[in-house]
Amino acid sequence: MTAVLRGIRAAIIDLDGTMLDTMGDFVVALTAMRAELGLGPVSAAQVEPMVGKGSENLVRRVLALDYDAAGVERLFAQAMDSYQRHYIAINGQHSEIYDEVEAGLQAMRAAGLRLACVTNKPLAFAQPLLALKGLAGYFEVLYGGDSFEKKKPHPMPLLKACEFFGLAPAQVVAIGDSSNDAEAARAAGCPVLTVPYGYNHGVGIHETDSDGIVDTLLFAAELIAQAN
Repeated sequence: MTAVLRGIRAAIIDLDGTMLDTMGDFVVALTAMRAELGLGPVSAAQVEPMVGKGSENLVRRVLALDYDAAGVERLFAQAMDSYQRHYIAINGQHSEIYDEVEAGLQAMRAAGLRLACVTNKPLAFAQPLLALKGLAGYFEVLYGGDSFEKKKPHPMPLLKACEFFGLAPAQVVAIGDSSNDAEAARAAGCPVLTVPYGYNHGVGIHETDSDGIVDTLLFAAELIAQAN
């Protein structure tokens, strides 16, 4: 793992499932959305495998618990509007920062690493969430799922972050909790580290192709520092 981290000068860090446990926010907003449609609540166990591929995918999959494909598309616009209203209203109120995230970000910055947050969460959700949790100031740039035409697992958002830094992808490590992050990093040419505590679409992180699993962001910072 150390060899692939040599020459790293920046890090691209995912948000949901990597820095913040936002499952409570998802469940509350989706349950409120479903109530407007006359449907019952959803549980964290139902929602967890659906998180990570953007809000549109999430809303469609939650609707698919009760409707066929035609029904999902018929209700999608109404459901999406409802979900966004409810999510903005409670954004961050039911989420927690994972252990050693802030210490890890501090250590990375102290080591001279430049930081970007790249998430599939819409910017309108991601910006206030990072600010509320006191994490916004660590990042030079934030890209959301609606920042570009493509979102992770497409490499475009990671390549745009590398361009912003003026660094080659091999000099920028991606850190995330899911196959989305790993696939995007591989396609972009970035080294990639994964954390074991996130969502990853209900699949074990050990099945994901990454350069190593790090228990916390602080451990990731220590590994990068050792390699450089």
